[in-house]
Amino acid sequence: MITNFERETHELNHYELETLLPVLCIGLNRKFGKLNAITNKDICQSMKQAGYKLTDARLRKIIHHIRVNNLIPLLIATSKGYYISNDENEINQYIKSLSERINSIQEIKDALRYQLITK
Repeated sequence: MITNFERETHELNHYELETLLPVLCIGLNRKFGKLNAITNKDICQSMKQAGYKLTDARLRKIIHHIRVNNLIPLLIATSKGYYISNDENEINQYIKSLSERINSIQEIKDALRYQLITK
């Protein structure tokens, strides 16, 4: 859970684990390659049309669970959406993007710490 984002990032509940997770895994396992990518918005819309209750923030939490528990190997995301890649270059680019986002957040954290002690 992330401080100040508790509602969005709390642990998965029973409904999410037992109902949504299996359905999402089935769907995402069919998304091979960038041409088959699906956006968060499209997933949520499809799930809601099928009668499931899901928000975009909770979808991100479920996808986080899928990734860190290796339920769908090499599931990456770009501006095109989520998809499975076997392209080593794409995967390395995604890892690079993650590292850059980590670095950007670290810069903000460092700046805020500095601002706090020098105010």
